[in-house]
Amino acid sequence: MKSLLRSNTFKILTRFIIYFLLVSFLIRAGLLLISLPKIDLSFLGVVKIFLTGAMFDFGVALFFSIPYTVYLLLLPTKWSNSLFNKIVTYSGFFLVILITMFSFFAEITFWDEFQSRFNFIAVDYLVYTYEVIHNINESYPLPLLIGGMIILSMLVVYIFIKRSYFKESFNGDLGFGKKALMFLVTISISLVYIFSVNNSFAESGKNRFADELSKAGIYSFFAAFKNNELNFDKFYRLIDNQEAFKIVRNELADSNTTFVDTENSIRRHIQSNGTELHPNVIMITIESFSAGFMSHYGNRENITPVMDSLWEHSLRFNNLYATGTRTVRGMEALTLSVPPTPGNSIVRRPRNGHLSTVGSIFKSKGYETHFFYGGDGYFDNMNQYFGSNGYSVTDRGRNLTSWDNFDAPRYIIPDSAVQFENAWGICDEDLYKAVERGADSSYSQSKPFYFFVMTTSNHRPYTYPPGRIDIPSGSGRKGAVRYTDYAIGKFLQDISKKPWFQNTIVILVADHCASSAGKDVIDVAKYHIPAMVVNSGIAPLSIDKLCSQIDIYPTLFSLLHWSYESNIYGKDVLSPGYQERAFLGTYQTLGYLKRDSLVLLAPQQNVDSYLYDYNTNQQKEYKPSPALIQEAIANYQTAYFLYKNGGLKSNI
Repeated sequence: MKSLLRSNTFKILTRFIIYFLLVSFLIRAGLLLISLPKIDLSFLGVVKIFLTGAMFDFGVALFFSIPYTVYLLLLPTKWSNSLFNKIVTYSGFFLVILITMFSFFAEITFWDEFQSRFNFIAVDYLVYTYEVIHNINESYPLPLLIGGMIILSMLVVYIFIKRSYFKESFNGDLGFGKKALMFLVTISISLVYIFSVNNSFAESGKNRFADELSKAGIYSFFAAFKNNELNFDKFYRLIDNQEAFKIVRNELADSNTTFVDTENSIRRHIQSNGTELHPNVIMITIESFSAGFMSHYGNRENITPVMDSLWEHSLRFNNLYATGTRTVRGMEALTLSVPPTPGNSIVRRPRNGHLSTVGSIFKSKGYETHFFYGGDGYFDNMNQYFGSNGYSVTDRGRNLTSWDNFDAPRYIIPDSAVQFENAWGICDEDLYKAVERGADSSYSQSKPFYFFVMTTSNHRPYTYPPGRIDIPSGSGRKGAVRYTDYAIGKFLQDISKKPWFQNTIVILVADHCASSAGKDVIDVAKYHIPAMVVNSGIAPLSIDKLCSQIDIYPTLFSLLHWSYESNIYGKDVLSPGYQERAFLGTYQTLGYLKRDSLVLLAPQQNVDSYLYDYNTNQQKEYKPSPALIQEAIANYQTAYFLYKNGGLKSNI
């Protein structure tokens, strides 16, 4: 085998593997240096990162090498020095080097955004090429980037030429048998990687940053592609299904609740004795808005003066947590009021129509339900999800082909109504004007309305109309947060003059935090988001209880004295019997936080538990009661069961 590796025939292949391992080492070292303040590592920990990383890098290098080994196998030895072989080899090698250069750059930018190697988010982004390419173009100098990648690739080719690797390869004289042996070895090792080297091998540590650095970007990408949806029944620890539903039903039960079904269901009737109120409701779901942006939570940059002012005069949730780290996960929580299911959000899954949504509860009270989005709702399957659950849609759409399947109308925001637009959509001011027009239309027809509004301005490339704030557009997240806050203030000021305003509640809540990555698999502080109910007519109230996005609407419905059929997991936080808890998840790890106890459910039936310190954001391993672990499993297990078996369908 040594003679094969040293032979001229495989000179380019072996040197390419060395090149790939070397550059991957440098990328990993660079990311490690960037992340050092967030990692507490020993020397052995650093060694483990690089050794594990080299193992994954070698696998990726082999995958890249397979086409070339096939080509050499089929190339007659007498053609080794032919013009044909030189053209194919030079052009093919340059193309592969260019691809690797772009993948390395993509890894760096992805790490900057998500503090992670490629995961299922990167897989999703491949589907929505328009938004992603335009986002890259607006965030980075694309001509310089492409030019730089080409120059670097040409430099690598030049080095290979100067070191005579091509010349030696063209003089290779190995016969078919030896080339076949190399092909078999390459394929055999690659198959071992595919079937035996799981990406989760790098996730055995206690520091999430160290685990991510141990991975290889391309390897992680294909692992995410393979595991984009996880079957809870196959990958997670289970308890008896009837026992699971019994636990959840006991949690949801109170004196105002009557369950409709006897088992394997949470469908129930909630009775209120007060006089029902039916105000209009506009929920503004703010893109990537962490609690830490607000002065109430310690920020001293004064970038959210509007939100800070509203906070003191509203019904506010001080200790509320997002269920996930992506917009579609926030949408899932705010529309379905369920714990996050492993893998993709239900928003992006099949069979997600005609569900028991918050919107269906509003519809049962005679409301119009409407979804507003500043970008193209084709992205992340938003239009399909909202349209198949009875919402009308207003977006800045291009894709119109699939709307015939839905009864609710769809409206496209025209060019004439847009003053500023970037890769992700129109600016928040333009979106709010569309919301105003929608509210005016509903009011003119004497129809109460419920609007779900999804903003986009607080998203890379962080650009917005000039002259609004004193931070230049495109300068970074700080400016985007400040503009987002400004646009909310302008919207509230504009609608305060409307005849429908006095009977309209405005809910302000984030979809998720700006950054969810921390040293722990689930960094609890990175799920903490602001939520407030404005113009409710209710005296300002601070709710300090630990709660989740899924609890906002059950709490609001209670304050409005609504009697309704519920098929949701959220609870009235103000109820005397409310037990504090929150659901926090990645696409694989499912967290259940109850007071200071954090239970994490993960594939391979793994269950970990920690004591969480809210002051220091530290997690300390401990052994909780079996009842708490069962409680965590029961909530996630039953939510998954109901979705997969049609139990989340609406009866309305």
